[in-house]
Amino acid sequence: MPRIFSVSDSVVIDAAPSTIYAQVSNPALMGRWSPENRGATVHDGGERAYVGMVFDGRNTRGPFSWTTRCTVTAADPGERFAFRVRAIGRRRPLLPGRIATWEYRFERAAGGGTRVTETWIDDRRGWPDFLANAFDKAATRGHTFADFQRRNIRRTLANLKLAIESEPV
Repeated sequence: MPRIFSVSDSVVIDAAPSTIYAQVSNPALMGRWSPENRGATVHDGGERAYVGMVFDGRNTRGPFSWTTRCTVTAADPGERFAFRVRAIGRRRPLLPGRIATWEYRFERAAGGGTRVTETWIDDRRGWPDFLANAFDKAATRGHTFADFQRRNIRRTLANLKLAIESEPV
């Protein structure tokens, strides 16, 4: 079965694009919403995203934990935030490779608020489909990464919406 290399989902949040962007573009805060990410350490210690910014993300899935090295590829306030995962490892991201790209887009919604779209892109293009599918099913307890990430994105966006809309104005 051929792989699906990209999945995305959207949610409308009752807040301005700039407000949501300020939260999502700070990698240290992602652990508040994501089912797997537990936050990040930005290499230069900054909180405002910029293209080229490097951070290490801490992640868990069941009993497993790992760290990823990421580089911001888009930082357009109120519009778009994206980063590429380019290394992975248990405690430190020692194994380099093209792993994934994550993107968040922020658009004014027709009825008010902001449509936030989260996208995951599988950057493992050099892997044969049968090998990627076997690895994915072992790493996700029987799912492809596309199916697994589709559920994670849905949970992340629901958690983000709840957090943003329940914050005091």
